[in-house]
Amino acid sequence: MTTLLHVAVSPREGRSHSRRAAQLVLDQLAEASADLRIIERDLAATPLPHPDAAFVEASLMPDADRTHAHRAELALSETLIGELEAADSVLISTPVHNYTVPSTLKAWIDLVVRPERTFRRTPTGKVGVLADRSVLVVSASGGNFDGAHAQTDFLMPYLRYVFATVGIQQVEGIRLQNTARGAESAVQALDGFSQELAARMLLMPLVA
Repeated sequence: MTTLLHVAVSPREGRSHSRRAAQLVLDQLAEASADLRIIERDLAATPLPHPDAAFVEASLMPDADRTHAHRAELALSETLIGELEAADSVLISTPVHNYTVPSTLKAWIDLVVRPERTFRRTPTGKVGVLADRSVLVVSASGGNFDGAHAQTDFLMPYLRYVFATVGIQQVEGIRLQNTARGAESAVQALDGFSQELAARMLLMPLVA
């Protein structure tokens, strides 16, 4: 059985361009793999808390020194990390907010990227401890990141760097751009996404 973790971010539900695009990926994966199991983590339906002082204290403490209260503070983080560890591959569908990740996705990252749990601290820097796996990021933006008047892309470089921190190197992305420039532009963005998805053959790593 192949397991896919889908982290859905957009709060716009049925009006979301990134969610529509992700559904195309999910439909094709279901056709390609009859035994596909999907773990859905919807950050809009069930928002995650941002780390507070109690969480930070518990996460920085040596495991042997943690009390029951400390472990309770880390319980949600352990659930999220467990979902990631259980997945053979990951699909993230997200809008671009102010050139980078939405705060809800940042909260997921902050609960998953934990010292001495998903990465080790060494004299030469952080070393990821999770097994490598394929991550596909489907992002939707109102503006464009290619061509004339392009915006700076902080989303994909950041996600590649943060996943590498925990040991995951295979991070690819497909964008839907100019989605806020009218209905015709939004349709063109989804059409372009479908073509790029097929041309780049990104489905194979996800079902491997």
